This record gives sequence, structure tokens and C-alpha cells, in this order.
Amino acid sequence: MNDFYQKVYETTRQIPPGKVTNYGAIARYLGTGLSARVVGWALNNSHEQEPFVPAHRVVNRNGLLTGKVHFHPPSAMQELLENEGIKVEDDAVVNFAAHFWDPMKELE
Repeated sequence: MNDFYQKVYETTRQIPPGKVTNYGAIARYLGTGLSARVVGWALNNSHEQEPFVPAHRVVNRNGLLTGKVHFHPPSAMQELLENEGIKVEDDAVVNFAAHFWDPMKELE
């Protein structure tokens, strides 16, 4: 397994329930600010990882559930977020700023 992917998984596992972050925030935290897409690719491949990687807590920079197509069924991403108390409308986290978790601030 790619070492960068493992770092993405370790960071994602630290996002608390009821919080979300975005691909770019994880990339910046890992020192590769221009690697948001690679973070997305890592999370697309995270569903079989042990321990569990809460990839549903990572959205795009605008709070959109762009990764939902990689969940089975695609509605699972929204359902998991709603089970944690995060409201989603039209594939977007409602009040995204209030739910945002920044690993640069939270993990340093």
C-alpha cells in the first residue's frame, strides 16, 4: 500500500463524528497542498481498509458530497453523515463551516 495513502487514512480516522473536512485540508496537513485529487483517490480505495476509514466525512472544498459515487449505494455517504447529526441538502453539507474540522488546527 502506498505510504501516502496510509497517511491519508490515518488522518481521516481522526476526524470526529459530526465533523467533516475536505480533500485539500488533508493534503495541506500532509505537506502536499496540491495533492487534493490524490487524497480523493486514496479515499476511493479506502472502503476495504481495517480499521475503518470514515471517508464519508471528507467532502469537497464547498461541502459537496462529490465522493458519493464511490459508496455503495451512493446514498450511503449522506446517510452516514446524517446518522452523525450532519444535515445534507442537495448533496451539500448544510452549515459546512460549523461542521468543518481542520487537521492543521486540530492535530498540531
